[in-house]
Amino acid sequence: MPELLYGADQSIKKAQTLLKSLAIIGAILGVIIGTVGILVPWLLPNIFTSDLNVIQEMHRVLVLFFFALAITPCTHSLEGTLLFLSIRELFLSCVQAGRDLKFISLSMSGCFSLGALLLLLVSTRGYGLPGCWSALVGFQWARFFLALRRLLSPEGLLHSTDGNEYKLEKLKAA
Repeated sequence: MPELLYGADQSIKKAQTLLKSLAIIGAILGVIIGTVGILVPWLLPNIFTSDLNVIQEMHRVLVLFFFALAITPCTHSLEGTLLFLSIRELFLSCVQAGRDLKFISLSMSGCFSLGALLLLLVSTRGYGLPGCWSALVGFQWARFFLALRRLLSPEGLLHSTDGNEYKLEKLKAA
């Protein structure tokens, strides 16, 4: 990503293609991790416990467990790209960096706060373990959609059509 955005061969289109590839790889890895994550407690629950009540509770939340695990690698790819762009632009003292860092801090703080509040509500209202896992699934998917929306927004650096406004140029001596 750094070479495609700021190197000698700058190409916004190639950076967008790389981001798409990272998201696809993240989605594939997420499905693999989620599948392994549910198969182990489903097929070998005695690795964790021999208590039948705990095993039954584990089996009740396996689908939620899958959805929480499956989106995580893709979310990390998107958030990592946002963080890289923010830090790089910050070093270049661009206005875009301030907006992206503000967005990342507000979205993560908001997701954490709302997730904690939702977790508190479902645990005090008696929804049990499925309610807690539902809150985690909502937290993970909210992070994913917020990062995706930011990267695809028209104001984002990766959505620039010409890319000329961010190219480094040699300054002429006066």
